[in-house]
Amino acid sequence: MTVKKTTSRGTTTGASGGGGRAANQRADAQRNRARILVATATAIRKNPDASVGDIAAEAGMGRVTVYGHFPTRAELIEAALVDSLERGEDVLSGVPLDGDPGEAFRRLVASSWVLVDQSRALLAAALKELPAARIRELHEKAEGRMRALLLRGQREGVFRVDLPVSWLLTTTHVVMNGAAEEVRAGRLDADDAPWFIEAILLPAFAATTSTTTIGEGA
Repeated sequence: MTVKKTTSRGTTTGASGGGGRAANQRADAQRNRARILVATATAIRKNPDASVGDIAAEAGMGRVTVYGHFPTRAELIEAALVDSLERGEDVLSGVPLDGDPGEAFRRLVASSWVLVDQSRALLAAALKELPAARIRELHEKAEGRMRALLLRGQREGVFRVDLPVSWLLTTTHVVMNGAAEEVRAGRLDADDAPWFIEAILLPAFAATTSTTTIGEGA
């Protein structure tokens, strides 16, 4: 009986030790994955055409390790973009959108611009690797926040209602990405970009007595 109890205790201890090793391995894998995603964003900023080997070098690990997490460059770019958007969501969720819709829009644009500026190289790389529909899908949450604010502004008579919200969203997207391109080309300072964006969008979106009402859901 003593032998059996000892064996049982030994087996239990061994199982516990195995579970601990597995947990450590999972933790190591998670840390490696996080390092790879950060390295991807950094490498792409340095070189939009950075290879998996370049990204692995940036992460300080071998290509085999990177491929173990992401079998293709497209999957790696998508994962890095998702990670970037999730970090951005943490920022945007803290932007107060109550009160005057115009001022709320100004705050949201300023915060969104910072994220666009930080991730513009990664987004450009993603546009080469992923279908446009997938890019749009990944931005749905952020777009939904902007859509809700624009709809509220229309209801409260702050934003024009003769243009559908879908067009206002498209215009916002085009202007912000245009600003990102100007910054990349060295023709615009990143710190000045929010002002330029607002200078175009707020007057363009402002309600006037000459606007003609159309359905909100258009």
